[in-house]
Amino acid sequence: MNHEKKTRQVTLTPDQAKSKAESYCAYQDRSQQEVRDKLYSWGLHRADVENLISELIVDQFLSEERFAQAYVSGKFRMKQWGKVKIKQGLKTKSVPDKLIAQALASIDPSEYVATLKELLQKKAKTVHEANAYKRKAKLVNFALAKGYESDLIFDLLNDNDL
Repeated sequence: MNHEKKTRQVTLTPDQAKSKAESYCAYQDRSQQEVRDKLYSWGLHRADVENLISELIVDQFLSEERFAQAYVSGKFRMKQWGKVKIKQGLKTKSVPDKLIAQALASIDPSEYVATLKELLQKKAKTVHEANAYKRKAKLVNFALAKGYESDLIFDLLNDNDL
């Protein structure tokens, strides 16, 4: 007996899609690209998709600026990502560079440095490496992977004797 699921494309009318898209955007801030991709996955054509995007913006269900702010705030505060990684994430969501710069500017510089310092201190406790250069390299790689800027990482490592 064959138990394969048949995946069929569900095509929604523009009115059905608008209602669903409003719920999708109300649940969580979305980028225009995320909504556009979702609308295409519902079988809508280009003209309908662009019209719906415009309507969602006018009705304030969709705001690229609000999305960028929420993304930056969430990734920095919850995941403790650095600006490099956050910027890359926003670029993959097709957020304009101007909005990315504005959203990143909302991060408090002293809080940013304090967060990186705390991350490095926590990580330093778990790195068991006798060779000082290898130990420092591991800490640098950890912070780079979190998306922090190399000059800031080196400044903190040199100033704090980690």
